[in-house]
Parts: sequence; C-alpha cells; structure tokens
Amino acid sequence: MNALNYNHLRYFWAVAHDGNLTRTAQRLNLTQSALSVQIRKLEERIGHALFERRGRQLHLTEAGRITLDHADAIFATGEELIDTLRNTGVARQALRVGALATLSRNFQMAFLRPVLGRPDVELILRSGSAAELLQLLGALSLDVVLINHAPARDSVNRLVVHRLAERSVSLIGTRARLRRKGSLEDRLRGHPVIVPTAGSSIRMGFDALVARLGIRPQIAAEVEDMAMMRLLAREDLGLAVLPPIVVKDELDDGRLIEAEQLAGIVETFYAVTIERRFPNPVLTKLLRAKKI
Repeated sequence: MNALNYNHLRYFWAVAHDGNLTRTAQRLNLTQSALSVQIRKLEERIGHALFERRGRQLHLTEAGRITLDHADAIFATGEELIDTLRNTGVARQALRVGALATLSRNFQMAFLRPVLGRPDVELILRSGSAAELLQLLGALSLDVVLINHAPARDSVNRLVVHRLAERSVSLIGTRARLRRKGSLEDRLRGHPVIVPTAGSSIRMGFDALVARLGIRPQIAAEVEDMAMMRLLAREDLGLAVLPPIVVKDELDDGRLIEAEQLAGIVETFYAVTIERRFPNPVLTKLLRAKKI
C-alpha cells in the first residue's frame, strides 16, 4: 500500500482553510488546474470526495471535515517540532461541542469531565441558540449539541437525539429566607419566585403546579439564563425554581438550601448528534459512558 502523500494533504489543507480554490492557487503560485489535480489525487488515495460544490463555493464533505481535523493536528505537530525540537508523540483529536447558551454550566461540566485535561483531546466549545447550534451541527462544524429539549427529527436533518439525564426541580433559596418552616403553599404565597421564561419545560410544569394549588405567586423575575437565576437566588431576590445541579456549589457550601422538591417537574438533558458515516471516536466513547 502506498503511503499518504503529505504534499497532497498540505494542498488540501490550504484550500480547506481558504475555502476558495482560485485564491489558494494564487497564494501558492500554482495554476487552479494543478491544484485541483493534487486534491483529486488525495481523494483517490483516501477513497472519498473531500469537497462538494454548492454554487461557486466549496464545502467540506464529512470525510473532508475529518481529513481537515487530522491535517490540522499533523501540521501543528510539525510546527511544534520545529519550535521545540521535540515531539511528544501524542496525536490530538478535536471534539467540537455546542451548548445552549442558557444551559446549566454544571451539567455541561459533568458531561465533559471524562475528557477534560486529556492531552489527546482538543476541546472546542461553542454556545448559542438551538437554531444556530443545530445549523452548525448540520454543517459538520459541531460534533454534538447539548440542549434541554428534544428537537424534531425529520428525513432532512438526520438528527439523533440521545437522552442523557433527567433532573428533578426544586424550590431553592437562601438560608435566611427559608429560616421558617412552612408548607409549599405557604412558601409560594409568602415569597416572590424566580422562574424560567414562558415556554420552557420547567416553567410549564411550574404553572401547572400553581394552578392545581390555586395559587397566584408573585413573580420576582422571569429569566432565560439559568446562570442568572443562580445569581438572583444568591442575591435573595426570591425563591428560585431550579434543578439543584444548577446551584450545586452553593448548596454544598450552604449559601443556598433546597427547600422542597417540586413533584412532577423535571428538566431533561439531551445530546444531539447527526447521522454520520465517520462519527467522532471521542464523542462515541463519551456517549457510551454512564449517564450523568
């Protein structure tokens, strides 16, 4: 079997980062046809197309994205060799993770903990809205999206939804606010509450709960970001309706206490991937690990 031609790989690497064959050819002082031939030879050696044309633009295929990951690692190692006159011999694999901007940071850390600090894994983290992240996933710019609601699956987006964990939701506040004991109804009537925004699963569950109890609580704040809910609870703005994992550190050190679990209200966490012929092996192992 013939070895991989690294000149072909470097030409591909340059085009992949430029995103434009003509511009890369000019920069490398080559004709466009000569550069195309080099990439075609690499595709023949690998056995897969690396680019696809969409109008006048070149887009990486799934095989192209994986090849680019390895090319990045190969040429970065070469630079390190020149700079440091040594090579650790550790091959690095990129793991691209997108997380909903409002998702619990503690949950994200729990999911990523098995790969944190691994010398063979380069972790790339993005945050944004669900629509933005799922678009990046579809473009193969992300390997996985962490989210707290299951997106619709259809024949076009080929999404795979992995249910990772389900967390209970509690009424949480400062020790001073919860000094006096009382029933759930008393607490909801006697204290303002910090709740997620309308439309979230937690908020819908909370609204159903207070309707059953015949209570109209005083809403101190409606907050989309759980990190902000955590801060407002610490500032004693009111009782927060939160999964305890969001405020784990504060519960551990006593700044906040869990007053009562709210029966029937849960938050579910998902990892969303896309059907791929070449799944990221780091992610595959991560998803096979025990549930959080």
